[in-house]
Amino acid sequence: MSALTLAVVLSLVSAVAYAGGAILQERVAVSTPERRYAPLRRGAWWVAIALNGLGALLHVVALAYGPLSLVQPLGALTIVFALPMAALFVRRKAGATAWRGAIMATVGLAGLLSLTQSADAQSLDGTERVMTALVTAGAVVALMVVAHAVHRHPVVRSVLLASAAGVAFGIASVFTKTVAVDLDANVSLTHQLPALGVIAVLASAGVLISQASYRGAGLAAPLSTVTVVNPVVAAAVGLTLFGESFRYGTAGIAVALGFGVVAAGGLILLTTERIGAQQAVAASKAPVAKGGPLAADAVAPGTPADGLRADQIRAAGELRAVPSQPATGSHSHRRVLFRHGREHVGS
Repeated sequence: MSALTLAVVLSLVSAVAYAGGAILQERVAVSTPERRYAPLRRGAWWVAIALNGLGALLHVVALAYGPLSLVQPLGALTIVFALPMAALFVRRKAGATAWRGAIMATVGLAGLLSLTQSADAQSLDGTERVMTALVTAGAVVALMVVAHAVHRHPVVRSVLLASAAGVAFGIASVFTKTVAVDLDANVSLTHQLPALGVIAVLASAGVLISQASYRGAGLAAPLSTVTVVNPVVAAAVGLTLFGESFRYGTAGIAVALGFGVVAAGGLILLTTERIGAQQAVAASKAPVAKGGPLAADAVAPGTPADGLRADQIRAAGELRAVPSQPATGSHSHRRVLFRHGREHVGS
């Protein structure tokens, strides 16, 4: 097996591992809503952590055998793998809109990453490390604060938390690259301890925040957000601090921007699809009767809610619908069946 083929296989297995971890995280979030960040007593959560760790390890090994321009775009397949895996293993089927959004996000991200051109190995100096860590911490905290402020909108909260997790993962990758470059340059490990500490903090924060992002928002929207934001943030730092660039000059930049728009459109489609689904569920449960505390199914069709006397409502409690009786003669008879079995007939 050639090195290139091995890199492709490792990248695909890594994406599958990430997808499996995300599915388990979402299921844990559904079954333990009171544990937003760290359901430590759930074995499934630890399995999800192990799968995410395996995915990260395989991704790093794939980078050792294949070029970044190939391995990074293949990592975007996590979203595509997750949807059929969720349907197969946990009976969580995705609709056509979710599939379109996931494919758009994957294609946009893969195209964007494939146009990124690596420069010579560089490392962040001391000042750049401190500034990057501080800016990252501020961004993550700000996104979490805004997410908790919009807690009444679960999908928006989820996407904001997933964005925070993606930022944490992306900058952790930046510091990992910095440490790897320094080690290749024979910089002492002691000098790398602060950077290693930042990696540990950001990676842990990303795992915990991503766990919270799955609560109340399903699988596709938060997973797609993390998968897109993570490499985009890392690529943005690479472009600004590591001297990386896009292939093909100005034309490459224009095409990359187009891919970025496609990826963003996929995320927006996933978000609005989930919001629409939640609104439909809420509308189906909400009472629609006017003029009183009765639910829509409490009064027979054609009977105004305010036509019942208050004493009747108090005596009956909740009323159940009974179809109106056809008119006989000059009078139309309506029948309302009380829950306790008594019957009232009026004209």
